[in-house]
Amino acid sequence: MSEDADPPDGELTHTSDSGDVQMVDVGEKPDTGRRAVARGEIHLTASTIDAVRADGIGKGDVLATARIGAIQAVKHTWETIPMCHQIPITNVGTDFSVADDRIELEVAVETTGKTGCEMEAIQGVTTGLGVVWDMVKAAEKEVVDDGDDVEASGYPGTEISGVEVVSKEKRELSR
Repeated sequence: MSEDADPPDGELTHTSDSGDVQMVDVGEKPDTGRRAVARGEIHLTASTIDAVRADGIGKGDVLATARIGAIQAVKHTWETIPMCHQIPITNVGTDFSVADDRIELEVAVETTGKTGCEMEAIQGVTTGLGVVWDMVKAAEKEVVDDGDDVEASGYPGTEISGVEVVSKEKRELSR
């Protein structure tokens, strides 16, 4: 059965009849060209967005670092998602869009193989946005001043959201 198709009659693909966890066997599937695109966004304060635009974050270039993190996550998805196949990544594209209150990231992953690459695209997005958060967290922290006590109270408006697969393509290879 194809990993990309829904199993018939509620059959579980990652669990055997005895309840053991298993990886789906894709060995008999033909190699095909595949592409998946995922997206997501991180909501930030206007002052943090301004600092990112001005390359004023003390840790360094936020988007360049996040791009590296996203690509690394794509390449290592098989190590962090149980039952995910190790696939040959042929291309990764990252596209950041900086708005007044958020940074959006779209990750496109391409492969030639027996199984899709949407999990790799999702991992790229979530890790890339996580790197943004790590890079800007000092700027995002809300500080509460209670007289002599100054306390960091978290990230009240910082949020990663909207992570989704926006497209998934499969094409036969020309021989």
